[in-house]
Amino acid sequence: MICGRNPVREALRAGRPVHKIIVAGKGNGALREIATLARARGVPVQFADRAALDRLTGGVRHQGVVALAAPVGYADPDGLVAGKERPLLVALAGVQDPRNLGAVVRTAEAAGADGVVIPARRAAGITPAAEKAAAGALAHLPVARVTNLARFLEQMKEKGLWVVGADPEAEQVYWDADLRGPLVLVVGGEEAGLGRVVRAACDLLVRVPMTGRVGSLNASVAAALLIYEVLRQRRQDG
Repeated sequence: MICGRNPVREALRAGRPVHKIIVAGKGNGALREIATLARARGVPVQFADRAALDRLTGGVRHQGVVALAAPVGYADPDGLVAGKERPLLVALAGVQDPRNLGAVVRTAEAAGADGVVIPARRAAGITPAAEKAAAGALAHLPVARVTNLARFLEQMKEKGLWVVGADPEAEQVYWDADLRGPLVLVVGGEEAGLGRVVRAACDLLVRVPMTGRVGSLNASVAAALLIYEVLRQRRQDG
C-alpha cells in the first residue's frame, strides 16, 4: 500500500506498477488530479468511504487516497555508486522506526544523494509508514539492503569513498569536517547508535553540537543536518 497524496502521485509519475487507486469519496482538487493521472496511466480508480480506507491502512494517515502497488524492489548495493564521480550515500545503522527511514529517504532525495543503505535485519524496511514519510521520494531514490553493514562500508572504502559516522561522543563537529569527496554518511539507530562494529568501520566520526538539555537528536534530523552540510560544502567547492 502507498498512502497519501504525494506518495501516490509520485508513484504514478515515476511509472511504478500500480494495480488500483482507492479514493475516499469524489475528493477535492488534489484527489481528482490523482484520479485523472491514474486513468491516464490505465490504472483503475475505485471510490470508497473514508472509514474503509482507515480499515485498509491500519492507522497510517492516508489523506483520502491509497494505491495498491507492486512492492518496492530493493536496489543492488554494488550499483549505487557505479558511474558516479562523487557519490553520496546515506547508511542507517539499525534505525527501527519506518517513519525515520522514510524521512531520511525524503531528505536524501531532495539533496541529490545517490542512495540509502539499510541492514537487512533488526532495522526498519520499506513499509506503508515509510512510504508515507518519504512523501514520494521512494519512487526516485534507490534503497539497498545489505546483510552486513560494516562489510558494505569496507567495500565502499575500497571503491574510494570516505565513511563518516555521526556519533555524539566524537571530538569533531560535523561542519568542521571535510565532506566534499565521495562519501558514505552513517547515522545510528534510535537505541544503540552506530554500534561498535559499524563505528570501527568509519574513517571519521563527527558530532552535532548539543547545547541544550536534550542529549541527542532524532535520527532523521541528524541525517538531514549532515546531508545538507555535504551539499553546502560541495556547492562552495564548485
